[in-house]
Amino acid sequence: MSQQQSSGHGHGHEHVGFRSYVEAVLDVFSAHPERAAVTTAEGLVIGAGELRDRVLRLAAELAERGVGRGTTVTLLTGNTAEALVARYAANLAGGRVVGLYEGMSPPTMAHIMASVECSLLLVDDQRHATAEELLRLGGVPPVLSLGPSGFAEDVLATAARHPARPMRGRVGPDDDWCIRHTGGTTGIPKGIRMTHGSYRTGLDHPLADAGDPPRYLACTALAHLAGIFADMALHEGGSVVLRHGFDPGDVLATIERERITHTWLLPPLLYRLLDHPALPTTDLSGLRRITYGGTAASPARLRQAAKAFGPVLHGLYGQAEAQHITEAGPGDQERTGRGGHLTVGRALPGVEIAVRDADGTTLPPGEPGEVQVRSPYVMQGYWKQPELTAQVLRDGWVHTGDVGYLDQDGYLYIVDRIKEMIVVVGGHVYPAELEDLLLRHPAVAQCAVFGSRDEQSVEHVHAAVVPADGQRPSLEEIRDFVTARKGRLYAPEALHLVPAIPLTAAGKPDKQQLRAQLAG
Repeated sequence: MSQQQSSGHGHGHEHVGFRSYVEAVLDVFSAHPERAAVTTAEGLVIGAGELRDRVLRLAAELAERGVGRGTTVTLLTGNTAEALVARYAANLAGGRVVGLYEGMSPPTMAHIMASVECSLLLVDDQRHATAEELLRLGGVPPVLSLGPSGFAEDVLATAARHPARPMRGRVGPDDDWCIRHTGGTTGIPKGIRMTHGSYRTGLDHPLADAGDPPRYLACTALAHLAGIFADMALHEGGSVVLRHGFDPGDVLATIERERITHTWLLPPLLYRLLDHPALPTTDLSGLRRITYGGTAASPARLRQAAKAFGPVLHGLYGQAEAQHITEAGPGDQERTGRGGHLTVGRALPGVEIAVRDADGTTLPPGEPGEVQVRSPYVMQGYWKQPELTAQVLRDGWVHTGDVGYLDQDGYLYIVDRIKEMIVVVGGHVYPAELEDLLLRHPAVAQCAVFGSRDEQSVEHVHAAVVPADGQRPSLEEIRDFVTARKGRLYAPEALHLVPAIPLTAAGKPDKQQLRAQLAG
């Protein structure tokens, strides 16, 4: 460890008083070791004390194998108890973690591992096939499996020989707990460095109304936001119920059977629950909170969700660079701005929001500009990309790349991404606004709006639409509908009827794929 990396302090007293998020969670486990902490997708219930001991044994084993401050451990894991144990153990030993997401190609995974100087890859039983593909590429760091496998040593079996002894965390608040890779649809994703200090601060602000104690359903990837919500639930003395993926019927049955109090969903997944025939007969009385976010939500469908689920909907707006920025509570689903825009809520405690123009001038309420954020939760920077970091993080403010405005009461409205904005003759078209409008048309079940450039570099507006049952809307009908409500500028020039909207690995509409297939 170079002097520079350990900030020039002696190793012994550098982190006095700092307890990482893992230590905080393990303390909660120790307070009531007999209670249930995790229910696996196979129905196995793991107690808090048992989970703590697994983490301590694996942390001791990883430390013996050289995992410590400044090392990177990569996780190729699904929604398993082993995935949580591996992340906690690697962080407790001092390593930073990197998750490889479902949907990334093996060559991208290999590139990410090389770029973050990964020293160890841990694989659970959900991802054996991908691991074998990766191993065939060669040049992969040492691989250990979390349980028996045909291709690697079972590190959990080896770790079982260690006593489950408490381990003092080996990190300070400025050390990275993880590098989160975002985007990934264009080339190689950017690595966002998140520090232990900011993550620990975030966990000390529990979610409102998540249940007392929370019982969290992880039905989306633990490698993404579900992992953060799982940490929150466990830190609050609650428990986590794991499912391997999102199936609307299974999710409804699990909410009822397991008395779930909280879950996290992207809006398209929430709509699939609303459209499921079992919804009216499902007992949802235990549910206290559904957190939604990640993509723009349809005002009409959210009102439908509020009717179906009751006052449990909480919208979160954020991005990996800044973590959670605003929250819209159950009373805010009706709160719309100009053009019927839904609010994404107000700044969370400790978060400052400014809307500024291209010159950096702070704009008055109602004026759209770039949303900029300052808070204890912002990233340390991008991994090994100082130029990009300097562009996005300036004087402590994250430049989100989102266009939005604040109203008089401090409610934020997001108009679109600066990059998504389609520049047409006569002005700008914000795809999110047009999507909101199209979803109000009775013949439109789902849609995605994107721009394409012709040979003269003129941009054209395309709408990909999944028609409602038995409907076949025409371009003329859609153009008339939009022109009447929003003006000719917004009327799409091309309509593509598609069976489904393709999604990226992060579950967002894959506009690049749509553009390539439909506007080529």
